[in-house]
Amino acid sequence: MPAPDPLSLDTDKPASRKWLREVMKPARSGLREALLVSLFINLLALAVPIFVLQVYTRVVFSHGISTLYALLIGVLAALFFDFIIRQARSRMLQRVALRIDVSLGRSLYNKISALPLRTLEGRPSGFWQTLFRDAEMVRNTFSGSTAVLLTDLPFAVLFVVIIYIIAPPVVWVLLVALPIFVIVSIISGKMMQTATKGEREAGIGRDAFLSEMLQGRATIKALALERTIRPAWEEKHADTIERALVRGGRTDMFSNLGMTLTMLTTVALVTAGALAIIDLKLTIGSLIASTMLGNRVIGPFNQLVGNWRNYANCRQALKRLDAVFALEEDRTERSVQLKRPEGRLTFEAVSFGYEEGRPPVIDNLSMEVKPPGMLGVVGRNGCGKTTLLKMMQGLYAPTSGRVLLDGGDISQFSRQDLAGWVGYVPQECFLFAGTIRENIAITNSEASDEEIVAAATLAGVHEYVIDLPDGYGTEIGEAGSRLSGGQRQRIAIARALLLDPPILLLDEVSGNLDMQAEIALRDTLSELARDHTIVVVTHTPVLLHACNNIMALDKGRIAMGGPAQEILPRLFGGAPRPAEAAPVASGETSS
Repeated sequence: MPAPDPLSLDTDKPASRKWLREVMKPARSGLREALLVSLFINLLALAVPIFVLQVYTRVVFSHGISTLYALLIGVLAALFFDFIIRQARSRMLQRVALRIDVSLGRSLYNKISALPLRTLEGRPSGFWQTLFRDAEMVRNTFSGSTAVLLTDLPFAVLFVVIIYIIAPPVVWVLLVALPIFVIVSIISGKMMQTATKGEREAGIGRDAFLSEMLQGRATIKALALERTIRPAWEEKHADTIERALVRGGRTDMFSNLGMTLTMLTTVALVTAGALAIIDLKLTIGSLIASTMLGNRVIGPFNQLVGNWRNYANCRQALKRLDAVFALEEDRTERSVQLKRPEGRLTFEAVSFGYEEGRPPVIDNLSMEVKPPGMLGVVGRNGCGKTTLLKMMQGLYAPTSGRVLLDGGDISQFSRQDLAGWVGYVPQECFLFAGTIRENIAITNSEASDEEIVAAATLAGVHEYVIDLPDGYGTEIGEAGSRLSGGQRQRIAIARALLLDPPILLLDEVSGNLDMQAEIALRDTLSELARDHTIVVVTHTPVLLHACNNIMALDKGRIAMGGPAQEILPRLFGGAPRPAEAAPVASGETSS
């Protein structure tokens, strides 16, 4: 049986709403209170129709001025309490919205943070961003105007019963109209669901394209690619606008249809009431009161036509969130506190591929890296070097075989454990907006100044930093845009060294370094290799000459490997290194 696709959000399992129950738990008491308050609001809504009915029945024809004053005082008191209670319900729903926002936002952030890297890479960043819009949709449905509508709908039955009591000849109008409103609402929801889904997908595509443009803005400016990429941008933007127009047109159509049905229902009520008055089966006061109550009945159902789109959107949002919360997570909890590993890495017949049906990137690879020492990994582009490093970190799970750390399967360790044990410096270093100190200390916010300076010194960035006016407090801009590539690289190395991990992985770290910095880095790594396991992907002879062992990859397999003295001549030609030139660190790689 093929392994499940970790990137798919489709699942054959029934949707589990356990996450939603946990999210709604803090808000349940507030929702119950809001429902109870809605009962009093709808009961007070009877005050004005009853006032009108009584005025026409007991005041107008009998000239009962004192009765009018009494009724007036009563209805004013009811309206005052109605205002107070509505304000209270609004505050309750605001608190409910806040609790849902906090709980759902935290749960969604924790879930996305715990997802494996392969899952995150399988979707554009815009997709993960829109999940928080889905969270807002869920919050608004359970705590906004749509929630108020849901609390008001059950009381429509009560108003229909009262109309039947005070004006039996006209109640049939509502009994015919209400099913029509429900049918229109359902049709509206289905049509709006399709239109909204298309608009969302087009928006994700446009946002992903825009994000890519902004990330590559330097390249676009350097090559003057504005005109080249404009057609693609305009196509995606036009598609989004077109789908928005379709959705907007349908929204307006059903909104206008709801208003028309509302007015037709009012006309039908008045017409039926007038005929009943002529036949002496109804009084004018009863007709006016029933018309007012009829509007109270029709109002929520008219809103239902317009708000059904929100319910459809909420249902879609819940399905997407169901799928995300059902995804497998990285191991986030440790069952026992483990000691610092020695740093022995073992691959047992490991294979890994990004897509089924395509050749694997890592193909049945077996090897062992023994501590301490430094292993150099070389190979052509696409041979699996970076993938190999990510598997050593546990970021990618093998499709077959096992990766072991000190004899234990790496999959049993938590992400937090592995991050502390395996330092990683990628080829494209990403820094966060903030200061140099914050970026170095981001892996350990409690690190002392001495520890930060020590890591920066090892990385060769300290001498540069102390010459700056603000030193380690220097702001580096978005993604380190105020620094050179070499400076960003050294800060990333310092960040990896801060925790003093027993294993250090470096991916083409010398690409942005000058010769002097390369030599300094070589000396640093040679010193660290005395008691650390270091794996460096590089084609730079300066770093390769510092390695104890070298492994060449080709199509995910080991093409050759062994001591550096034997492999270097085969890579670059020339005589083997003299024994005295060998680095002081020792290590061993077997395949």
